[in-house]
Amino acid sequence: MGVYYETIPDSMRAWILEQKMLWVGSAPLSGEGHINISPKGGPYFGIVDERTFYFMDLTGSGVETHAHLHEPGNGRLCVMFMAFEGPPKIIRLWGTGRPVENGTKEFDDFVAKHDVKTIPGSRSIILLDIHQVGSSCGFSVPYYDFKGYRTILNDFFKKKDKAFNGGKEAESMDRYWAYKSQLSIDGLPGMKRGYEYAQKNGIAPLKKMIGPYAPKAPRTIKGVTVSPIHLFLVALLSFIIGVVLTVSLAPPEVVRQIQYKEAFIGGFNGTSVFNI
Repeated sequence: MGVYYETIPDSMRAWILEQKMLWVGSAPLSGEGHINISPKGGPYFGIVDERTFYFMDLTGSGVETHAHLHEPGNGRLCVMFMAFEGPPKIIRLWGTGRPVENGTKEFDDFVAKHDVKTIPGSRSIILLDIHQVGSSCGFSVPYYDFKGYRTILNDFFKKKDKAFNGGKEAESMDRYWAYKSQLSIDGLPGMKRGYEYAQKNGIAPLKKMIGPYAPKAPRTIKGVTVSPIHLFLVALLSFIIGVVLTVSLAPPEVVRQIQYKEAFIGGFNGTSVFNI
């Protein structure tokens, strides 16, 4: 049976911090956009207070979370934990997320204040302003034994960082972010630092979707679906406004013709009239 809270209860804090992975869910505002679920592994998250959670976003080929949180009017985010050992349990944190990107003063200040360990692949800190916490049974979640964290991603960016510091400009993180973190799969701007670097240096984004669902061009505004009924109502309103303006500006003789159920064609000067 589900139980809900407005903040993280003290009874959950220790369990959350002991988890080895989490899932992050977000989506664009457009109904034509794609929902994204990202698994996150490693000890790269924490609780600031009962209403604030954070996790470190590591560099990868995707940038969906950034894009959805940067989208004007969006920011929706859900973080989920589940128990693979011990008593079954699922915890979800709902709220509004905000990326604090690497290279900004806010990022440096947060890392220093909360003693966050960064790595060469650290892309941002995602802050979650929590408005709801949910706990559910998790009875169908299977058991798994934790063997250890994968180090492939950490090792890859460690080598990349070493090569860049050794003089290889092409190995810079900015260039990597410009290529892979510039746009989401729906064409929304992703990481601001990567997007700005790409625009400045003319770097084309990685193509992430194929077929009819592949975006034809980057989206600069949120997608809005307009139904046929809305279009009809707009057209009807425009027609009514046009009639009102015509009558209010028409000469008195034309108004009298309309009142006598006469139709007219053409302009007010030399109007052709026929009875109906």
